[in-house]
Amino acid sequence: MNENDAIGVLEKLIETCRDGENGYRTAAEHVKRPDLKTYFEKQSAERGKFATELQSELSKLRPSEKKESGSVSAALHRAWIDTKANLGGGDKSILDSVEQGEDNAKKVYEDAIADRKLDASLETIIQRQAQSVLSAHDKVRSMRDQLAA
Repeated sequence: MNENDAIGVLEKLIETCRDGENGYRTAAEHVKRPDLKTYFEKQSAERGKFATELQSELSKLRPSEKKESGSVSAALHRAWIDTKANLGGGDKSILDSVEQGEDNAKKVYEDAIADRKLDASLETIIQRQAQSVLSAHDKVRSMRDQLAA
């Protein structure tokens, strides 16, 4: 794989992980159910660890400035979660928003794996993280469906 391609993949994944970290933290602040709050806090911490792990891999390819914030679109998505919560949207509404974020994360990881030939060690890291993202997506969807029933 071209080093510039690997850098681009890592930057996109890091941004996605930071988005997830911040999104889950925002969701945890607004849900009422303690089990959801605990799960969201755990997922936020995991996404932070994923970003740090990927940042370490990126620094092996090039020294860079550390981006901590995530994307503008995710910031808008978190503001939408805040708005829904403040308008009384409830836990199901927040789960809907979290699932939308997870749809995006799942796609970014799938693209990273499918569209590019990565170094074997990097591919292993990304595949492991992708499996966790997929699991979280499916769990969030299941929790949302349970609340809808």
